[in-house]
Amino acid sequence: MIYSKQRNATYVGYTVNILKRLNAHNINKGAKFTRGSNWELIYSKKFKNKIFAMRYEYKLKKNRNLRKKILNKHLLSNN
Repeated sequence: MIYSKQRNATYVGYTVNILKRLNAHNINKGAKFTRGSNWELIYSKKFKNKIFAMRYEYKLKKNRNLRKKILNKHLLSNN
């Protein structure tokens, strides 16, 4: 999960190369939603295979409360 302080928004996505994907978002080559903002990685999780990863991604995308919980934990740890 990545976070933009400028937009006060989070974005969830699947990738096999997290640093390459984060860089793509930050140079406006990532998802349309992420363009025009500076993003930082706030949460990541490894999975055995793509199926499990995609299931968890779907869960995170649909569960706003879980995303807020992860974001708040990140913000508290950086203060």
